[in-house]
Amino acid sequence: MLRAIYRALWWLIAPLAVLRLMIRSRRERGYREHVCERFGRSAGRLPEDDTPLIWVHAVSVGETRAAQPLVDALLAARPDARILLTHMTPGGRATGEQLFGDRVLRCYLPYDMPHAVRRFLRAWRPSLGLVMETEVWPTLIDECKRADVPLVLTNARMSARSFKRAAKFGAAAREVFGGFTRVLAQSPADAERLSTLGARNVAVLGNLKFDMASPPALVARGRDWHRAIGTRPVWVAASTREGEEELVLEAFAALKVPDALLILVPRHPQRFDEVAALVARKNFKLERRSQWAPTAPTAPAASLEGHASVDALPQDVNVLLGDSMGEMGAYYAAADLAFIGGSLLPLGGQNLIEACAVGTPVLIGPHVFNFTQATADAVAAGAALQVQDPADLARALRELFEDKSRRVTMGAAASAFAARHRGATERTVDVLTTLLPERASASLDL
Repeated sequence: MLRAIYRALWWLIAPLAVLRLMIRSRRERGYREHVCERFGRSAGRLPEDDTPLIWVHAVSVGETRAAQPLVDALLAARPDARILLTHMTPGGRATGEQLFGDRVLRCYLPYDMPHAVRRFLRAWRPSLGLVMETEVWPTLIDECKRADVPLVLTNARMSARSFKRAAKFGAAAREVFGGFTRVLAQSPADAERLSTLGARNVAVLGNLKFDMASPPALVARGRDWHRAIGTRPVWVAASTREGEEELVLEAFAALKVPDALLILVPRHPQRFDEVAALVARKNFKLERRSQWAPTAPTAPAASLEGHASVDALPQDVNVLLGDSMGEMGAYYAAADLAFIGGSLLPLGGQNLIEACAVGTPVLIGPHVFNFTQATADAVAAGAALQVQDPADLARALRELFEDKSRRVTMGAAASAFAARHRGATERTVDVLTTLLPERASASLDL
């Protein structure tokens, strides 16, 4: 009964979903493009051959970047296979294009309606499907099972809050989660919750995000920026969300550290202008990354020499707006301390691993239910501190800016923490290759 209601609701929701795309396209034009793909109508079909196709679904920017080491490893392990990368947001799609170019195919995942999912599967004929982290779509799971497509929940996580919500559906939830061929969990806690919800063949393989390494040239770019900024104390507020920038600026105003510079990097690019206007209203002097060091130099990865010069940042600038894509590693490398956004408001937090990987000490707010295990482990390792509100954030920043030896210790702990947890990609590929046939079937009985 619940399944019938769910499918009927999609028929009602679909027109509203398209309307929502059009509304969102006012701020981000990509939402009005490739709309037919959201109903399973792909631009073309694959050749009728037996080449295996591995389909990887990564919703948005964060999941796409987390999938990068896995996609690269799959391409290396199975060079005979094609990779299809699907997304739900234009930002995710653009990130996939930036990371992989024409090495992968790409389209939007269709809405969770039977006819749309069937069209998608007929067009692409995947040999193996991977959905990242928390993507649980009942109709997609059903149709993959019907089409005999192995579907694996990869880098899976299940927060305590999400578990409580899902558990309310009882047998219906167990049927849905039991439809995955395999579940590859980030942590034992995730595995236990998913198993309780009915998932079968659950294994704990670790978090793929620990295998995300910022390119050496990108880190070198950030080091160049740090030198151009000079001896000023620098902190980055990364991946901030709507409503959070005001709290970050409140903490900055209370910091009272002379000459401190804030690098403010909103999570969503369509909000860059909005955040710039907020900074101006708060009477901070702003510089945009897009207008400063526009041809940012990169140092050779194996040498400390050969750095190109970067124009010094004006001393009266106290907020540098990170209005660029694909440079988060550089922002972390340019900063003495990193605050991870999405955590001062009840939004679940964002990934702190990338900051740790470049050796930058981390501060993070109280709302981290999407990254509970990683946050707890980082705090326990001495790589991160958790703060409760803007006043607490200002206090922690001030204490760390005044205590260089503590910052150095935290930075070393952050690097060690990130290194210690790497290896999930290799373990995941070992499992996935056992599910992938040597040659895919030429057709599916759909």
